[in-house]
Amino acid sequence: MRPIHRDAKRIPSHEPTVPLHGLPLVVAPCGQGSSKDHQRVSARLTLMLNTPLSDVDHVARPLVAIGTDYRPGTLLDFHTHRRAQFLYGMTGVMEVNTDDGTWMVPPYSGVWLPAGKRHQVRMNGVSTRSLYIEPHVAPRTSHNCEVLVVTPLLHHLLLASAHIPALYDENGRDGALAQLLLYELEQAQALPLFAPLPHDLPLARLCREFLGQPNIHTLPEEWAHQLHCSQRTFNRLFRQQTGLSFGVWRQQACLMAAIPRLLSGSSVTQTALELGYDSPAAFSSMFRKVLGQSPTAFVRAASRQKE
Repeated sequence: MRPIHRDAKRIPSHEPTVPLHGLPLVVAPCGQGSSKDHQRVSARLTLMLNTPLSDVDHVARPLVAIGTDYRPGTLLDFHTHRRAQFLYGMTGVMEVNTDDGTWMVPPYSGVWLPAGKRHQVRMNGVSTRSLYIEPHVAPRTSHNCEVLVVTPLLHHLLLASAHIPALYDENGRDGALAQLLLYELEQAQALPLFAPLPHDLPLARLCREFLGQPNIHTLPEEWAHQLHCSQRTFNRLFRQQTGLSFGVWRQQACLMAAIPRLLSGSSVTQTALELGYDSPAAFSSMFRKVLGQSPTAFVRAASRQKE
């Protein structure tokens, strides 16, 4: 992983400022403004909870960590960040939409957003930790978003990150914590909780309709018929447009739909039947194969993290 550069340049933010939960915005870069402004900024930077990014994006540090609480159903409309972002939902479920597709982000996982990636996030009762990282020290090289597993170590590092002041001592404990966060993000495992959307408009319409009402038994020949092409042509088009076969994409879309159902209290049987699986066992087998644990174990682990 590329080392952190301690002489990182200050780069002004050009993002629109959107206050969260009615919090006052304090924009006072170091070296400017009144002593009262400095005191207000200093207080905000000590505990980085519900702090607008615009207040601290200018700070000459490779990493800025912010904790934010969102009401259920909060929608953050399409926007971009100058820095790369890792967004971790400690509770609830996040749905992240980009021009490339849709990600479902369950508890104890987070989404990696490369610098400049346009995205929209729907929060369903989520308490978050966000890491904003200068592009030249970004620990992941992918130009696409990724859903990443948050290990117990990374979870506790992210909890502690809200206590890292924006102007932290790079040679002290906070600097070491920031460095360790970057190392852990580099090592994090990616999850296949992504349904890429094609650019072909008729095909994209079918994909969006499926995401709204997924069924594992939907057949590719049905879509080929609606698009007035042969199944062979459809299969080739679908892979060209999404990078996945229709069967893999359909499975990932059903898995994305299953997670919020399970976490909201639906039984494994009910979830399996709603998604068209022939039996709970067939659904559980798919779930375990992709995520490495049964649906029941997944829900139990998510419940433990809420406590």
